[in-house]
Amino acid sequence: MDINTFIDKLQSYQSKNVFNPWRDYDADTEIGPEAPAVRRENLRRYLELRPNAHYLFIAEALGYQGGHFSGVAITSERILLGQHKAVRPESVLGEWQYERTSKPTSEQLNATQKAKGFNEPTDTVVWSTLQQHGLAAFDVILWNIFPWHPHKEHKLLTNRTPSTPELDVGVEFAKMLLELVPNMQIVAIGQKAADTLSRYGIACKAVRHPSMGGAETFRAQVAELFKKQQK
Repeated sequence: MDINTFIDKLQSYQSKNVFNPWRDYDADTEIGPEAPAVRRENLRRYLELRPNAHYLFIAEALGYQGGHFSGVAITSERILLGQHKAVRPESVLGEWQYERTSKPTSEQLNATQKAKGFNEPTDTVVWSTLQQHGLAAFDVILWNIFPWHPHKEHKLLTNRTPSTPELDVGVEFAKMLLELVPNMQIVAIGQKAADTLSRYGIACKAVRHPSMGGAETFRAQVAELFKKQQK
């Protein structure tokens, strides 16, 4: 398994009410048909920079405000566009030609999204927390058990919980990633992700998901995790 083969397999996936950011294109919300190619190159660069990563932080599914437009899990387009003071795009892709894929003139975007791209608060909390603990950006891979974006029917810019059959498919890609970058310590973001991984026989640590008021607990649990690692 190499990076190009892995991305080709990700790109080939199709399913109802699922947006594949490395394959699919939506004319109403994206810059043009080149958008999936931009996201494929982002993901390829992201993985190329992390061949020896020690940690895999993994959540449940890709969201419309995050990887849907960036092509990188738990990473918003706004981070890549340099619109966050706490998280620099170079931490994600190094020296790179950063491009947005959401359409600045789309009527489906609000004024801030049109100006700065999409933002996912969870992504910002995860990235800033890892940086606060001095963890080298290229020592961590962020991922989702279901690596594509599940959405509600006829509502592309929404999120939904992936079904069990979808997770059955997604976990196989998580296993491929672990073959691509072996020996990573797995940290599940959220109890649902931890329970899902456990059901598939994948051992992991678990931390609170930052959403729904969980940001401070997430930060504290990550701090405790790295404190134990240093002993």
